Amino acid sequence: MTHHDVIILGAGLAGLTAARTLAAARTDVLLLEARDRIGGRVEQTTLPDGRLVQLGGEVVGRAHTAYTGLATELGLTLVPSYVAEPGALTRATPEAVSAGDPPHWFGPGDDASHRKATAAFTALARTVDPDDPWSHPDAPALDRLSVAAWLRAEGATPAVVRLWEIGQLALADGSYERTSLLAALRKHAAVPAADDSHYAYDAWEGLRVAEGSATVAHRLADGLPGRIRTGAPVEAVTVRRTGGRCTVRLAGGETLTADAIVSALPVGPFRRITVTGVSDGRLDSLHRQRQAVAAKFTAAYAEPFWRARGRSGLSENEGVLGSTWPQSHGILSALVPPERYGVLLGIPAAQRVPELLADVARLYGEEAHHPLATHIRLWGTDPWTQGYVTQWAPGDVMAVGPRHGTHEPPFYVCGSDQWAAGYMEGAVRTGRAAAKEALRRG
Repeated sequence: MTHHDVIILGAGLAGLTAARTLAAARTDVLLLEARDRIGGRVEQTTLPDGRLVQLGGEVVGRAHTAYTGLATELGLTLVPSYVAEPGALTRATPEAVSAGDPPHWFGPGDDASHRKATAAFTALARTVDPDDPWSHPDAPALDRLSVAAWLRAEGATPAVVRLWEIGQLALADGSYERTSLLAALRKHAAVPAADDSHYAYDAWEGLRVAEGSATVAHRLADGLPGRIRTGAPVEAVTVRRTGGRCTVRLAGGETLTADAIVSALPVGPFRRITVTGVSDGRLDSLHRQRQAVAAKFTAAYAEPFWRARGRSGLSENEGVLGSTWPQSHGILSALVPPERYGVLLGIPAAQRVPELLADVARLYGEEAHHPLATHIRLWGTDPWTQGYVTQWAPGDVMAVGPRHGTHEPPFYVCGSDQWAAGYMEGAVRTGRAAAKEALRRG
């Protein structure tokens, strides 16, 4: 039976970052990864002409200092993302497609209503501590209320509610009809917009790694020779909090031991593991978290043909695709939000790409039907992911409670799910924090 100081479950960004911190302190650490590759939701491939295609996470923002600092440490280059692209944002609804502001469904009074709602939201967000939203005097009431219900209560016009909704689904984080107001306020408080908008694309998504986001994961792995086992799904974990060794049983029956366990798994796959020795309250908190069931689609073209129409490649849509954006020269990314994921799965597999390209063609023209390459990642039904970003339904913030992101030594948690805002940033930030806490505890 092999023994290690620390065993980390999952070799995505969070697990790799935690392992790097532990290995730097000369800790005997082993990462167990169910897939046959490292990186989790961060993945890339290369076109025959040498261009990189990001199949997973790809952008971060100015507030994501843990991630950007790590990229710099690894010798990688941060460059502006699609926010630097020329042209207008495109919005597509069943009745029309338009570019720029105001949205084509706005009428008299809607713009003023939008400004009023945004000002009320940002003012309310300033009253929320992103690290302790539970301390807000109205936390239970704010959590029970959906963002859309709050907008209507504030007097927002139906056109304004629709604008906020199309923007939210563009992020593939679940409808504002089913998103906790407290969670949305916490997210904004963690990364406030410099322009006082309720979501600023440049604040959240203004940077990317020129060498590709998956290169961050690969360089982390390169610094951990012999410490990563792929193809090793975990079946059961026993945590010993009062002495003795923790045990990890793999799906094939092999058992490993460690002095400490770090879970860097998404909350969905973690629920399938039998865990003993961790308090019911901590497990209940972890099990109550949920992720948005979403998909990512990429289409690579020889040139960014949308520019000829004065479009930036960024869009918000009410089709199967919720959004598009240019990840690099001629390459479009897109997300399918939870509310349309079932529609995507219902499309016969051979028809999925043509139907998604039809959504792109409606935005930018017939050239969309002729990509050099396409890729779909069905995160929502990938057994080792089971979702995308954290999704907070009304009531979830209070149900998960202040245990969110905390540890029960020698059991530690990290991952994008364990921070408030930004899933690659959350992975790096919490991975490093979990490792430092484990080292502090000895």
